[in-house]
Amino acid sequence: MSDLELDRNYKKGDKGQKVKLFQEWLCLHGFNVATDGDFGPATEYGVKEFQKKKKQKANGIVGKKTFQNLILPMLNALKPIATNKPLGKLVVAYAEQHLKQTPLEIGGQNRGPWVRLYMNGNEGPDWPWCAGFASFILKQACRTLNAPLPIETSVSCDELAAQAKQKGLFLSEAKAIDRKLIRPGALFLVRKTDTDWVHIGVVLKADVDVFYTIEGNTNDEGSREGYEVCKRFRGYKQKDFIVF
Repeated sequence: MSDLELDRNYKKGDKGQKVKLFQEWLCLHGFNVATDGDFGPATEYGVKEFQKKKKQKANGIVGKKTFQNLILPMLNALKPIATNKPLGKLVVAYAEQHLKQTPLEIGGQNRGPWVRLYMNGNEGPDWPWCAGFASFILKQACRTLNAPLPIETSVSCDELAAQAKQKGLFLSEAKAIDRKLIRPGALFLVRKTDTDWVHIGVVLKADVDVFYTIEGNTNDEGSREGYEVCKRFRGYKQKDFIVF
């Protein structure tokens, strides 16, 4: 069942993946409990405190209203944007919409509802999610415009780079010296070798010496194995681009 669906009410004594989802969202809202899938006293207390914050009846039961409030950040991130903007600017708009909801990992490396959203339900150490985030944003924008994807979405930076090269959308670091070619909504790639790219994100704006980004699975230090979606600026060294 989707992380955005509730099949029934849940209360103390219940166990399973759906309970773990509630626990993840409680943690994301600042009510820190164990994400063990066991609806025990601590989880019940966390639900009651969350319900009080939302001015609901604090009964400790996760029903439809409580569930909707728990997942509201994701619902807000998924809202369609009514616009006549071109694809690149719409990619930026959706990236900013997601950023506003502060997507974070929870429960361990590359884990939690945001990671599963971007990674087609996958999570864990083997699933770095920067490419999943960039692909999801691109797909969301194309769906809004009812336009075909310029490249197929992928959770692999290397696969996205290969597709861009095949379709003539790849802009190497050397060619990117003409900054006007890097328009808002382009994707940047951090290059490790000529055939290996290790991180990707959305370009907001390209200046002469730096470009501005929104990227997933990073942090304030710019690590490619971070824990959040955040806004950064980067230099051009070892960077290639996918332009639309």
